Amino acid sequence: MTTGKIMLVGLGPGSVEHMSARARAAIAEADTVIGYVTYIRLVADLVEGKEVVKKSMTEELDRAIEALERARQGRKVALISSGDAGVYGMAGPTFEVLFQAGWTPDSDIEVEIVPGASALNTCAALVGAPLTHDFCAISLSDLLTPWPVIARRLAAAAAADFVVALYNPKSGRRARQIVEAQRLFLAHRRADTPVAIVKSAYRPKQRIEFTTLGEMAECEIGMLSTVLIGNTNTFVRDGLMITPRGYANKYDVPTGAARGGEQAGRSLSSGLDGWLAAIRASGEPAEALARRYGLPTHYITAALAD
Repeated sequence: MTTGKIMLVGLGPGSVEHMSARARAAIAEADTVIGYVTYIRLVADLVEGKEVVKKSMTEELDRAIEALERARQGRKVALISSGDAGVYGMAGPTFEVLFQAGWTPDSDIEVEIVPGASALNTCAALVGAPLTHDFCAISLSDLLTPWPVIARRLAAAAAADFVVALYNPKSGRRARQIVEAQRLFLAHRRADTPVAIVKSAYRPKQRIEFTTLGEMAECEIGMLSTVLIGNTNTFVRDGLMITPRGYANKYDVPTGAARGGEQAGRSLSSGLDGWLAAIRASGEPAEALARRYGLPTHYITAALAD
């Protein structure tokens, strides 16, 4: 028999109209709602008559422990996060606490994850279509992650030409991290690379600013901001930030006709099979090919040998 339930609820950007129906239902179902004080304010109208446990910014483990204690008492608990509970949210620390306590999925405490739109989705929707091609998210918070680890991830993402969403970019005590991130990106991207900074997406104090990689560190950025850095093909036009998906590599976009040597529904001529055929026909040594394509020599060697 189930003694309690923990619902890890993603609120999305915070506005009720952008919250999922299941998120609203989970809060309605809950006996207890636990969350960071700012998140509690976002759902104030939905928590009337319930036990509400408010916690501070750095008390994530405390929130998870409180949720477990209430669930052991047979209560249904909504542990809320802005955005998605599994993206820099409460899902991770809660499972850490649960597993340390000996919990398993077959135990008498049910756990449900209620997904919500994360900041990268909601901020992207406000500025255009910057995430149409490959992208990643990196948090600049070094409260729990060593800076060299963050720096390596920034450098790798910049070199690989990902569109990047920077979470937790700056706070009152962490002002230099965004400058270091800019420095790492400028080693691989042009200074005029488009950047969008979105603060408090879909909330009353929403603010959007378009800038460039070379100037982004001078902009107004805080903990409620998400910074979207474009790739080498991203552009801004008529107030919209767009990252092309790559259709122009295969098609004449105005007509939709495939370019010479390309076929609809088939890999690009420079896709995997075409690229393998080209490097094998080149006669170049693996070391030279590795330099040309920016790939590890051992990978090129294996590709040539297959």
